[in-house]
Amino acid sequence: MADDATAIAKEAKLAALLLQSASNDQKNIALQRFHDVLKERKNEILAANQLDLEAAKAEVEQGTLSNSLFSRLALTEEKYSALLQGVLDVARLADPTGRVTLATHLDTNLDLFRITCPVGVLLIIFEARPEVVVQISCLAIKSGNAVILKGGKEASHSNKALFQALQYALSTLAEDVKHTIAPAAVSLVSTRSQIDSLLSQDAYIDMVIPRGSKQLIQYVQSNTSIPVLGHADGICSVYVHEDADLAIATSVVVDSKCNYPAACNAVETLIVHKNALERVLPGVAKALLEKGVELHCDKESLELLQSTPDLKQYAKSLFAATPESYQTEYLTLALSVLTVTSLEEAMTHINTHGSHHTDAIVTASAQTADVFMSRVDSAGVYHNASTRFADGFRYGFGAEIGVSTNKTHARGPVGLEGLVIYKYRLYGKGQGAGDYGQGKRKFLHGILEGVESVDDLRKTPKRSRKD
Repeated sequence: MADDATAIAKEAKLAALLLQSASNDQKNIALQRFHDVLKERKNEILAANQLDLEAAKAEVEQGTLSNSLFSRLALTEEKYSALLQGVLDVARLADPTGRVTLATHLDTNLDLFRITCPVGVLLIIFEARPEVVVQISCLAIKSGNAVILKGGKEASHSNKALFQALQYALSTLAEDVKHTIAPAAVSLVSTRSQIDSLLSQDAYIDMVIPRGSKQLIQYVQSNTSIPVLGHADGICSVYVHEDADLAIATSVVVDSKCNYPAACNAVETLIVHKNALERVLPGVAKALLEKGVELHCDKESLELLQSTPDLKQYAKSLFAATPESYQTEYLTLALSVLTVTSLEEAMTHINTHGSHHTDAIVTASAQTADVFMSRVDSAGVYHNASTRFADGFRYGFGAEIGVSTNKTHARGPVGLEGLVIYKYRLYGKGQGAGDYGQGKRKFLHGILEGVESVDDLRKTPKRSRKD
């Protein structure tokens, strides 16, 4: 399998180099073709997904597959319609490549430009969610990257059907488009041994993005020298400050937990200021309990909820928290509850026990919110809003390739902007570094105005200079 993996990685690298020269129009033609073929093959793809669901249901009953993975596996009519629309949405986004982010006039006839460009070859490893095959392929093509996909075995039929549709779309592009967007720009592998081999292909693969369980992400991080973009946990918190409005707190917490509990941006810890405990927590807890949420509470919050008459019927859903509760990503209808005596204590808990993914504060004070949002060290920090907004589609990215808690070039939901880096272009007329220094020529380091894209570099006359 090592030779097979090397061949796949080499072909992807060649495809990536070709793709870097594709125009935005060519990339959009490919995306439109994706949409059309996926629409034509809808029934075939949904039938393949049904095969995966039937096999997965048996695994859930046997206890070998989690309910959270099963819930991510289904391609419903609604999901499929959103999938098709998502392809068109990505096509409508601005091209993230070829943008000039720095334009400096170093000297006469010596101009320097920093220009966005694709990363190169992406290796994406994911579990369940077959729609990821399409979402990531679209983002990769739009950003000029080649992609190698490895989905979980639980979605093997769905992944294969979707991949075959994309391959057919690429193979039937017009020759002038196919010249820059080759079928090898999107690849799919199916075995664990291929992944182990691909993780060693640092000569050809430029970035690995694992999407799935903590175990998967940690395995990838420990077994490759290729840069890894991702997050190991989604332990998100909502902190309810002492001045919080009950209605806002209830809305934010319930949506953060119940909108989609299996998501990495679902809240896992509810932190409540002691001064808001009796006024706010019973109402929030009742709304959660009515939706079937189990609450794992510290001593103070547990005693309050157990003594609240309106909550007597939910006694079996109230549990005493353990230290492990506050480091648990439940991914189901369960939530840890913690009482604190200050904003400082809440922020310390989040920075110590959270996963630096997304955390929210509910408060009436803009000043308090600003302190929280400045000092909580997470990719997303929200004021009076659900943690479930941490999503590329909701951010307007069209789709997302994953969520990163890294402190590198991309953080939070990663869309097109996270799939480009930059290179420097220097235009001269025979100058050498030795021409500059004491008693020689001096750098001007002026700013070149009106240069926003690669197309602007080709314009004449020369741009005005602000020296």
